[in-house]
Amino acid sequence: MSVSEHTKGLNAGLFCFVFWGFAPVYFKWLQHVPAIEIIAHRIIWAALLLLLFLAVRERKQLAHSLKVSKKQLFILFISGSLVISNWLIFVWAVNDGQILATSLGYFINPLVNIFLGMLFLHERLNKVQIIALVIAASTTVYLGVFIGEPPWIALALAVTFGLYGLVRKQLNVRPLIGLFWETTLLLFPALIFLMMTQNNNSSAPLDSQTIWLLIFSGLITILPLVAFNYATKRLTLTLVGFLQYIAPTISFLIAVLFYGEEFTFGHKIAFAGIWSALLIISWQPIQRMIKRKPNVS
Repeated sequence: MSVSEHTKGLNAGLFCFVFWGFAPVYFKWLQHVPAIEIIAHRIIWAALLLLLFLAVRERKQLAHSLKVSKKQLFILFISGSLVISNWLIFVWAVNDGQILATSLGYFINPLVNIFLGMLFLHERLNKVQIIALVIAASTTVYLGVFIGEPPWIALALAVTFGLYGLVRKQLNVRPLIGLFWETTLLLFPALIFLMMTQNNNSSAPLDSQTIWLLIFSGLITILPLVAFNYATKRLTLTLVGFLQYIAPTISFLIAVLFYGEEFTFGHKIAFAGIWSALLIISWQPIQRMIKRKPNVS
């Protein structure tokens, strides 16, 4: 791969993770809309925009590219339900003033992935990974004791996204094709839900600005994923894994500095433990990445 291709991939990776880091600000603008309605709109507009994007990219090959087996469709329904659940928890938490909890969840996620790999894929952990998991788990438990209940939002986000990754790992389906089917399979339930809320007058009338924000929530979903897909084809998984810490770091700073969420002593202990754990498991891969130079064609 040429240096220019590597640079393009790096720029795309930085774009998507910075974009995801600032995503809570966007959904804060929609906090007057119930989270489940936001997600219903997000499903609908994401599916339509994905179809448009894939039609432009695949052209005459679109029908062939979208072909999946019945078994794959069933698994994509499961993975779609997991990722939609993750979106719902995230949007609800953001609009409930708990961005800090979402940041914690996405910091925990890489460690949950290691645990799920051990539990379901029989991957063996080395001593470094075991130490990292023990540190992260113990400090997360401490946070739960400190606040008087388990940090449900952070754990739910980490587990649903971890399980989503585990399910998708079993599928030989391209990322954007998979996401198209995940959203499309839930398109009609989302439409029916929105029609029912309108017919029952259980939802307040939306002004034009809110409607446009809901429509663009589909773009907010698709745009960073396209960049992420572009980046993963041009960067090592080690570098992508390192870049993924950018998003929750930005969300953390936004929560504490911009929205003034309380950063208690318990949060300090939990974040310090999780950051230490992430540093421990990332140190050797980062060293290998630094020593490895991109090939110049």
